[in-house]
Amino acid sequence: MKNVAFISMALAAGVVLSTPALARPDYGRYETRYDWATVVDVDPIVERTRRPVSREVCYDQPVERYEPGYTAQRNHTGATLLGAVIGGALGNQVGKGDGRKAATIAGAVIGGAVGNNTSRRRGDYYETSGGYVSDYETRCREETRWRGDADVVGYEVTYRYRGDIYHATMDHHPGNRLRVRVDRGVTPAE
Repeated sequence: MKNVAFISMALAAGVVLSTPALARPDYGRYETRYDWATVVDVDPIVERTRRPVSREVCYDQPVERYEPGYTAQRNHTGATLLGAVIGGALGNQVGKGDGRKAATIAGAVIGGAVGNNTSRRRGDYYETSGGYVSDYETRCREETRWRGDADVVGYEVTYRYRGDIYHATMDHHPGNRLRVRVDRGVTPAE
């Protein structure tokens, strides 16, 4: 009986002493800690873009154009006569009798002088010769070309922690080692 009482007491003491340990959660198992993982592979995530680039392109175009040749008119008789006729007609409108004759003569003389003078100043020219000439003209046009760019927007990272393989997408290249946060899972530390 002594043994039975001793065994009963030992069992009771064991149950009492072990109850808090069984009721207490295992904080060490889910406690957050930090460690290092080995990076196995890093693949860049590439985004391709295309954009138009415009520029002005100029070139020399061969052209043929007609170039007229002019000669100055040396004979001013036509302009002098025309001026005299117009001046005489205007002078005839002025005055009566002998005054009309004098005004007509004076108008003709003054009109002829004005016509001759105007013809000399203006330098009446007329085309006497000409021909086609080969030349170059600069012409420009706008050209648009498409330029493609490849931008790295992130990285697919594969890492090993304690023999297990994990994957994560990151915005930077982690290098050979990766600091990880270990709690309920293993994730890259911020």
